[in-house]
Amino acid sequence: MSTSTISLPRWITYGLIPALNLAAAFCVSGFVVWLIGESPTAALRLLIEGSLGSAEGIGFTLFYATSFIFTGLSVAVAIHAGLFNIGSEGQAYVGGLGCALAALALDRYVPWYVTMPFAILSAATFGAAWAFIPAVLQAKRGSHIVITTIMFNYIAAALMVYLLVNVLIMPGTMAVETRTFLEGGRLPKLDWLMEIFGASLGAAPLNVSFLIALLSAFLVWVLIWRSKLGFEMRTLGLSPSAAAYSGIRPARTIIIAMLLSGALAGMMALNPVLGSSARLQVEFVAGAGFVGIAVSLMGRNHPVGIILAATLFGILYQGGDWLSFEMPAITREMILVIQGLVILFAGALEYMFRPAITNLYLLLKVKGDL
Repeated sequence: MSTSTISLPRWITYGLIPALNLAAAFCVSGFVVWLIGESPTAALRLLIEGSLGSAEGIGFTLFYATSFIFTGLSVAVAIHAGLFNIGSEGQAYVGGLGCALAALALDRYVPWYVTMPFAILSAATFGAAWAFIPAVLQAKRGSHIVITTIMFNYIAAALMVYLLVNVLIMPGTMAVETRTFLEGGRLPKLDWLMEIFGASLGAAPLNVSFLIALLSAFLVWVLIWRSKLGFEMRTLGLSPSAAAYSGIRPARTIIIAMLLSGALAGMMALNPVLGSSARLQVEFVAGAGFVGIAVSLMGRNHPVGIILAATLFGILYQGGDWLSFEMPAITREMILVIQGLVILFAGALEYMFRPAITNLYLLLKVKGDL
């Protein structure tokens, strides 16, 4: 019997195996650091110190994690329906246009808490709209969702550059960006969250979108595991033939799943556009849509796992910046190598340790039964 068909306890599937994958990634990364003549333990210490060693570092870590939570949830919702949405990057890009338009229209007239619901709705709508055509092509014409969503990433990038250069750019400036939003179009920082612990965020741009991301994770859990639609999505993802036999309409479910996935990706723009820079800029997504794929896979497509995996990548991003500053021999490119190794072991080599762990688990179980 193949070990892949054997059911393991949840603490092994969702705890032990991801921890071993992560440990393997850091061991290989440590070897790479050692090869360039630096101390792996010192590098790890600096990585942790930069990301978790101060309130400001934690603020930056959670800021990065916020974007990854949204894109990780986006990928996970699609995966549960049997779809591999590679287009979260483009959907987040277009979602940025939606929330920026809401801020530009309202920031002069209302406070931020009035603008925020409109910005959320607009970002989600624009992201969902960008996922709609690939969804219809998959559901009605059989076009592969991976190919269409990848292509739509490039279209989104070109469209946004055109709009920023020719339509939305602030007159009289060379910077390819909109005007800076007024206070009514900015999400406030979470200073009070750190003040509870007697600390200060400093320059960290951690903002209200972090709380929105956590709420979104809870709502995704309710959707996938506590709703009829979520059951239909999971059934379709596990067995399209069983879904059709039970009366589930595949085309409808595919389109709804992709709309929800695109909406979550679009909401990622709230964090950098309204929460950090307070304006729409070129390439504000900065690869968060692709990182969301690794976050979803490492989190086993579960909201709790996605939050933890997103935090890990937040640590890598913030700690990596600190590490490259304090240890110049480790360049930004080296940090990308470490991030890539984590993605490799957590994603592509996800089941590397599973056969051995399964055999050990069965052996110990048999001995325990005796």
